[in-house]
Amino acid sequence: MKIQHIPGQPPLYTNTFLITTDAGHGIIVDPAAMPQAYLDALQAEGAQLTHLLMTHGHHDHVGAVAALRKATGCKAYMDVRDAVGSQMLPLTRDLVDEDWPTDGVLQIDDLTFRIYHTPGHTPGSVCLSLGNLLFSGDTLFAGSCGRTDLPGGSMQQMQQSLSLLAGLPLSDDTQVLPGHEAFSTMGRERRSNPYLNGAWF
Repeated sequence: MKIQHIPGQPPLYTNTFLITTDAGHGIIVDPAAMPQAYLDALQAEGAQLTHLLMTHGHHDHVGAVAALRKATGCKAYMDVRDAVGSQMLPLTRDLVDEDWPTDGVLQIDDLTFRIYHTPGHTPGSVCLSLGNLLFSGDTLFAGSCGRTDLPGGSMQQMQQSLSLLAGLPLSDDTQVLPGHEAFSTMGRERRSNPYLNGAWF
């Protein structure tokens, strides 16, 4: 497995990630960069894009979905509660091929993604665990958490979601890869993030 960080477009510079499996398949988490950036990276790796995985449906996380599906025929996975076709949540149901598996496990080649439903930022927000990586979207940030004042947000749900993350059996050296800004580790967030330990709710 190889993972590349490909920042999204300005001004938000969403953190997006291209994962290449040993079998030569490409997986993008939160495709928000220019589509050609992913296609060029895939070509350099000799890989074929097969999966788009969205932590939630906000426009700054899904901007390349339609173009990449058209160019490659890949499948798009997202909680369909975020597929509402609004300005903030622009994807419609026809652009989402699959909801998340009901057992919370998505197997792609030799990679096992564990999906944790973490509403609060949006109704369909999820965090994705892959080995010692946690793609936390806009639920958990380094030292902070996602906004709850946007349409569909809920402070109560965010508190429950952060409590869930805090209690997951993830080692302290698990890399936290959020949707924006700096990366972190679960150990650092458990020790110092006031939102993760509930001190600010």
